[in-house]
Amino acid sequence: MKFILVSGGVLSGLGKGVTAASIGLLLKSRGFRVTAVKCDMYLNIDAGTMNPLEHGEVFVTHDGLETDQDLGHYERFLGETLTRSNYLTSGQIYKSVLDKERALEYGGKCVEPYHHIPPEIIDRWKLAGKENKAEIVIVELGGTVGEYEGMLFFEALRRLKLSRPNDVCLVHVGYLPLPPSIGELKSKPLQQSVSFLNSLGLQPDFIVGRAEREIDQKRKEKIALASGLSPDNIFSAPDVDSVYMVPNVLRKQGMDKKIVARLGLKPRSTVISGWEKMVGRISRSTKKVPIAIVGKYQKTGDYILEDSYVCVVEALKHAGWQFGVTPELLWVDSQQVEGLSYDKIGKVLGGAWGIIVPQGWGSRGVEGKIKAVEFSRENKIPYLGLCFGMQMAVIEFARNVLGLEGANSTEVDPMTRHPVVDILPDQKKNIAHKEFGGTIRLGAWPCLLKEGSLLSAVYKKYGGSLKNVWYKPNPRYNAKHTSARVVYERHRHRYEFSNKYKAAFEKRGMVFSGMSPDRTLVEAIELKDHPFFVGTQFHPEYASRPLAPHPIFLSFVEHILLLGKGKNFLGKN
Repeated sequence: MKFILVSGGVLSGLGKGVTAASIGLLLKSRGFRVTAVKCDMYLNIDAGTMNPLEHGEVFVTHDGLETDQDLGHYERFLGETLTRSNYLTSGQIYKSVLDKERALEYGGKCVEPYHHIPPEIIDRWKLAGKENKAEIVIVELGGTVGEYEGMLFFEALRRLKLSRPNDVCLVHVGYLPLPPSIGELKSKPLQQSVSFLNSLGLQPDFIVGRAEREIDQKRKEKIALASGLSPDNIFSAPDVDSVYMVPNVLRKQGMDKKIVARLGLKPRSTVISGWEKMVGRISRSTKKVPIAIVGKYQKTGDYILEDSYVCVVEALKHAGWQFGVTPELLWVDSQQVEGLSYDKIGKVLGGAWGIIVPQGWGSRGVEGKIKAVEFSRENKIPYLGLCFGMQMAVIEFARNVLGLEGANSTEVDPMTRHPVVDILPDQKKNIAHKEFGGTIRLGAWPCLLKEGSLLSAVYKKYGGSLKNVWYKPNPRYNAKHTSARVVYERHRHRYEFSNKYKAAFEKRGMVFSGMSPDRTLVEAIELKDHPFFVGTQFHPEYASRPLAPHPIFLSFVEHILLLGKGKNFLGKN
């Protein structure tokens, strides 16, 4: 088993995850079995309790672990379904070591971080490779080199590299700023981050320089001199129009060939034509389609952070490119909508050809989301509600169509007279005991599609492009339902539609197009008298991939284009 470690310097968020995913794609295209692991330095056991404004969107694996969003990048680039073995945190490692200490597995020795934490980390890297049957394990180290909390991960890397020098390769990703007043890329911050690595007993094999523009030969020579590498081992990763173009940028510089040679592997043929065709579609998709995302996690001060909904954004792009268009995202803060009149909401949302209300938690911004649902329903604008967005659609329908005044979710208003959305029965004990982390309904669960529904037609039309994504059971939770009408989609919630209102909703035109196979839980809803009004309790965005866009997002974009304004956009791309 070979290991590629990807570290970062200068600043966080510079693209280590995309770099790791791109290397994985290039090596997989050469015929190697590859998997990827993300290491977060937090003491959190998983990413489920982290604030999305601080950490970004939580990505849920098929087998039900809440992880860092980089696992989404790995799945989208590698085209594979990853598991909980592909994500680890400092909290997981310390917990494992302490559990072993309590079980006397260290034979009475003093358990110390320096002696016992790094071997545990190495064991987890090896386990990920074993469980994914990988020849090459790509390990991304979160954060930047020099941060105190990451020291033991770098020590694990040092020990692994020392014991298996021919099997371990270190790729260091650093940033070269371009100060406007100077007008040239500055390499000193990257040089200093390499010095940090050297102080830990580590020498990178390759360096990837992130920058606004291409890194010239002079800058490469400076970096090479300071780091003790050949200039040929310094690679440029300039800003590009889409992250899916990064693999081609690195491949054209021969990075995959260099890594294969460094690890002592035999060259294999390269097959990347499908990816290149997809990148070609991106370049040709110049027509813009305005789609509003009404959320509450994207705005921080004067800035909009798309990372809070990165899977939704990527799923929209995947679908749009199939039709030769690119989504033009209109970010709407649901709190700012709350105090607006219906006419003013029209000015905010009237320019959108489609509206999405994505995931969320708690009471903040809820009324603004409900107003967005109302505007979409009454004006026949294509609507897609994801998890919390489905619940908001249910509440709006209860209030404005069924006349159930004050209808709400008990998450938002525990005393509501009409709890059309209520907590799952088995979640009450978790709440009472403050067992919040990792206790919600997570991972892939079966959804039985209603025959004759729009949703059923959507999966029949588009669901065949990568069936193992949407028809693959979760071995941790699910019995295998083999019906052609059953799909498996990923969940992350603890509240559900209250079935005692089901008959009243159906009578007024709501279709419950997805149910759990035992008919106890509502998985999806749609409206009869609307061109496209769909809400899912699950998260279809997690499973969307650039080479296999999710059926629901494809149908959402298709209906947007069919409704008039975008008709002339339709056509093969």
